[in-house]
Amino acid sequence: MRRTIMLLLVALATALVAAKAREGKPPPEDPAHKQLRILRDELVDAINKQDIDALLTHLDKNIVVTWMDGQVSKGPQEVREYIEKMTKGENRKVNSYKTKATVDDLTHLYGDTGVAFGHSDDQFVLTDGRELDVNTRWTATLVKKDGKWKLAAFHASTDMFDNPVLRIAVKRIALWAGGIAGAAGLVIGLIIAFFFRRRKQPAPPSPQP
Repeated sequence: MRRTIMLLLVALATALVAAKAREGKPPPEDPAHKQLRILRDELVDAINKQDIDALLTHLDKNIVVTWMDGQVSKGPQEVREYIEKMTKGENRKVNSYKTKATVDDLTHLYGDTGVAFGHSDDQFVLTDGRELDVNTRWTATLVKKDGKWKLAAFHASTDMFDNPVLRIAVKRIALWAGGIAGAAGLVIGLIIAFFFRRRKQPAPPSPQP
Protein backbone atom coordinates (compact mmCIF):
# COMPACT_ATOMS: atom_id res chain seq x y z
CA MET A 1 0.00 0.00 0.00
CA ARG A 2 2.78 2.41 0.96
CA ARG A 3 4.60 1.54 -2.29
CA THR A 4 1.48 2.36 -4.31
CA ILE A 5 1.07 5.71 -2.57
CA MET A 6 4.72 6.54 -3.25
CA LEU A 7 4.32 5.73 -6.96
CA LEU A 8 1.24 7.93 -7.16
CA LEU A 9 3.07 10.80 -5.49
CA VAL A 10 6.01 10.44 -7.89
CA ALA A 11 3.64 10.42 -10.88
CA LEU A 12 1.84 13.49 -9.56
CA ALA A 13 5.09 15.34 -8.97
CA THR A 14 6.28 14.47 -12.48
CA ALA A 15 3.04 15.77 -13.96
CA LEU A 16 3.31 18.99 -11.95
CA VAL A 17 6.91 19.54 -13.08
CA ALA A 18 5.93 18.96 -16.73
CA ALA A 19 2.98 21.35 -16.43
CA LYS A 20 5.22 23.98 -14.83
CA ALA A 21 7.73 23.62 -17.64
CA ARG A 22 4.99 24.24 -20.22
CA GLU A 23 3.80 27.45 -18.53
CA GLY A 24 4.64 30.59 -20.47
CA LYS A 25 5.61 28.73 -23.61
CA PRO A 26 3.59 29.45 -26.76
CA PRO A 27 1.81 26.55 -28.40
CA PRO A 28 3.63 24.90 -31.30
CA GLU A 29 3.34 26.84 -34.56
CA ASP A 30 0.95 25.57 -37.20
CA PRO A 31 2.95 24.05 -40.11
CA ALA A 32 0.85 26.22 -42.45
CA HIS A 33 2.89 29.28 -41.47
CA LYS A 34 6.07 27.77 -42.89
CA GLN A 35 4.26 27.03 -46.15
CA LEU A 36 2.91 30.58 -46.26
CA ARG A 37 6.37 32.07 -45.73
CA ILE A 38 7.61 30.08 -48.71
CA LEU A 39 4.68 31.41 -50.77
CA ARG A 40 5.47 35.00 -49.72
CA ASP A 41 9.15 34.63 -50.64
CA GLU A 42 8.31 33.13 -54.03
CA LEU A 43 5.81 35.90 -54.78
CA VAL A 44 8.31 38.62 -53.85
CA ASP A 45 11.03 36.91 -55.89
CA ALA A 46 8.77 36.74 -58.96
CA ILE A 47 7.85 40.43 -58.57
CA ASN A 48 11.45 41.57 -58.21
CA LYS A 49 12.50 39.53 -61.24
CA GLN A 50 9.45 40.87 -63.11
CA ASP A 51 8.62 37.27 -63.97
CA ILE A 52 4.90 37.42 -64.69
CA ASP A 53 4.62 33.72 -65.53
CA ALA A 54 6.13 32.70 -62.19
CA LEU A 55 3.89 35.17 -60.38
CA LEU A 56 0.72 33.79 -61.95
CA THR A 57 1.47 30.23 -60.78
CA HIS A 58 0.86 31.39 -57.20
CA LEU A 59 -2.53 32.97 -57.90
CA ASP A 60 -5.88 31.31 -57.39
CA LYS A 61 -8.05 31.11 -60.51
CA ASN A 62 -10.52 33.50 -58.83
CA ILE A 63 -7.90 36.00 -57.69
CA VAL A 64 -9.04 39.61 -57.17
CA VAL A 65 -6.40 42.34 -56.97
CA THR A 66 -7.07 45.98 -56.11
CA TRP A 67 -4.06 47.99 -57.22
CA MET A 68 -2.81 51.25 -55.69
CA ASP A 69 -4.38 53.28 -58.51
CA GLY A 70 -7.82 51.84 -57.69
CA GLN A 71 -8.03 49.52 -60.69
CA VAL A 72 -9.25 45.97 -60.12
CA SER A 73 -8.07 42.80 -61.83
CA LYS A 74 -10.14 39.61 -61.68
CA GLY A 75 -8.44 36.34 -62.53
CA PRO A 76 -4.81 35.66 -63.50
CA GLN A 77 -5.29 36.86 -67.09
CA GLU A 78 -6.44 40.32 -66.01
CA VAL A 79 -3.52 40.50 -63.60
CA ARG A 80 -1.18 39.77 -66.50
CA GLU A 81 -2.88 42.39 -68.70
CA TYR A 82 -2.60 45.07 -66.01
CA ILE A 83 1.10 44.42 -65.34
CA GLU A 84 1.91 44.34 -69.05
CA LYS A 85 -0.05 47.55 -69.65
CA MET A 86 1.93 49.32 -66.92
CA THR A 87 5.38 47.94 -67.79
CA LYS A 88 5.45 47.13 -71.51
CA GLY A 89 4.77 48.91 -74.79
CA GLU A 90 4.97 52.55 -75.83
CA ASN A 91 2.32 53.72 -73.34
CA ARG A 92 3.83 52.04 -70.29
CA LYS A 93 4.27 54.08 -67.12
CA VAL A 94 6.86 52.00 -65.26
CA ASN A 95 10.29 50.83 -66.42
CA SER A 96 11.03 48.64 -63.40
CA TYR A 97 9.88 47.98 -59.85
CA LYS A 98 10.99 46.12 -56.74
CA THR A 99 9.41 45.35 -53.41
CA LYS A 100 10.38 44.28 -49.92
CA ALA A 101 7.36 42.90 -48.09
CA THR A 102 6.99 42.47 -44.33
CA VAL A 103 4.14 40.68 -42.57
CA ASP A 104 2.97 42.50 -39.44
CA ASP A 105 1.64 39.40 -37.71
CA LEU A 106 1.20 35.68 -38.23
CA THR A 107 -1.44 34.89 -40.82
CA HIS A 108 -4.84 34.45 -39.22
CA LEU A 109 -5.92 30.94 -40.13
CA TYR A 110 -9.51 29.81 -40.59
CA GLY A 111 -9.11 26.24 -41.73
CA ASP A 112 -7.98 26.32 -45.36
CA THR A 113 -8.26 30.13 -45.51
CA GLY A 114 -5.77 32.66 -44.21
CA VAL A 115 -5.75 36.44 -43.86
CA ALA A 116 -2.44 38.28 -43.75
CA PHE A 117 -1.58 41.97 -43.55
CA GLY A 118 1.58 44.01 -43.53
CA HIS A 119 3.58 46.66 -45.32
CA SER A 120 6.14 46.88 -48.07
CA ASP A 121 8.85 49.22 -49.28
CA ASP A 122 8.33 49.60 -53.03
CA GLN A 123 10.64 51.23 -55.54
CA PHE A 124 9.37 52.31 -58.96
CA VAL A 125 11.42 53.67 -61.85
CA LEU A 126 9.11 55.59 -64.19
CA THR A 127 9.53 55.94 -67.93
CA ASP A 128 10.78 59.52 -67.51
CA GLY A 129 13.58 58.31 -65.24
CA ARG A 130 12.10 59.44 -61.94
CA GLU A 131 12.44 57.04 -59.02
CA LEU A 132 9.63 56.75 -56.48
CA ASP A 133 9.87 55.15 -53.04
CA VAL A 134 6.40 54.17 -51.85
CA ASN A 135 5.38 52.92 -48.42
CA THR A 136 2.55 50.51 -49.11
CA ARG A 137 0.02 48.87 -46.81
CA TRP A 138 -1.50 45.61 -47.99
CA THR A 139 -3.95 42.88 -47.04
CA ALA A 140 -3.97 39.39 -48.55
CA THR A 141 -6.38 36.47 -48.47
CA LEU A 142 -4.94 33.02 -49.08
CA VAL A 143 -6.63 29.69 -49.76
CA LYS A 144 -5.37 26.14 -49.60
CA LYS A 145 -6.49 23.91 -52.45
CA ASP A 146 -5.18 20.44 -53.25
CA GLY A 147 -2.63 20.83 -50.48
CA LYS A 148 -1.13 24.07 -51.86
CA TRP A 149 -1.57 27.64 -50.67
CA LYS A 150 -2.38 30.32 -53.24
CA LEU A 151 -3.18 34.01 -53.23
CA ALA A 152 -6.94 34.59 -53.58
CA ALA A 153 -7.22 38.34 -52.97
CA PHE A 154 -4.82 41.23 -52.58
CA HIS A 155 -5.42 44.89 -51.78
CA ALA A 156 -2.68 47.53 -51.79
CA SER A 157 -2.89 51.18 -50.76
CA THR A 158 -0.75 54.12 -49.68
CA ASP A 159 -1.27 57.35 -47.75
CA MET A 160 -3.46 59.50 -49.98
CA PHE A 161 -2.33 62.65 -48.14
CA ASP A 162 1.42 62.01 -48.30
CA ASN A 163 2.95 59.99 -51.11
CA PRO A 164 5.53 60.59 -53.88
CA VAL A 165 2.98 60.93 -56.68
CA LEU A 166 1.02 63.53 -54.72
CA ARG A 167 4.19 65.50 -53.98
CA ILE A 168 5.06 65.54 -57.70
CA ALA A 169 1.55 66.78 -58.55
CA VAL A 170 1.72 69.51 -55.89
CA LYS A 171 5.13 70.62 -57.18
CA ARG A 172 3.81 70.80 -60.75
CA ILE A 173 0.80 72.83 -59.67
CA ALA A 174 3.04 75.19 -57.70
CA LEU A 175 5.34 75.70 -60.70
CA TRP A 176 2.35 76.17 -63.01
CA ALA A 177 0.71 78.65 -60.65
CA GLY A 178 4.01 80.46 -60.16
CA GLY A 179 4.48 80.75 -63.92
CA ILE A 180 1.00 82.16 -64.40
CA ALA A 181 1.48 84.64 -61.54
CA GLY A 182 4.82 85.74 -63.00
CA ALA A 183 3.36 86.22 -66.47
CA ALA A 184 0.37 88.11 -65.07
CA GLY A 185 2.68 90.35 -63.03
CA LEU A 186 4.75 91.11 -66.10
CA VAL A 187 1.68 92.04 -68.15
CA ILE A 188 0.30 94.25 -65.39
CA GLY A 189 3.70 95.92 -65.00
CA LEU A 190 3.88 96.66 -68.73
CA ILE A 191 0.38 98.14 -68.71
CA ILE A 192 1.18 100.38 -65.72
CA ALA A 193 4.45 101.49 -67.31
CA PHE A 194 2.62 102.32 -70.54
CA PHE A 195 0.09 104.55 -68.81
CA PHE A 196 2.72 106.31 -66.71
CA ARG A 197 4.77 106.97 -69.81
CA ARG A 198 1.79 108.56 -71.54
CA ARG A 199 1.07 110.77 -68.54
CA LYS A 200 4.67 112.05 -68.39
CA GLN A 201 4.88 112.98 -72.06
CA PRO A 202 4.72 116.84 -72.52
CA ALA A 203 1.65 118.23 -74.14
CA PRO A 204 2.13 119.35 -77.77
CA PRO A 205 2.60 123.18 -78.22
CA SER A 206 -0.46 125.24 -79.00
CA PRO A 207 -0.67 126.37 -82.61
CA GLN A 208 0.42 130.03 -83.18
CA PRO A 209 -2.25 132.40 -84.56
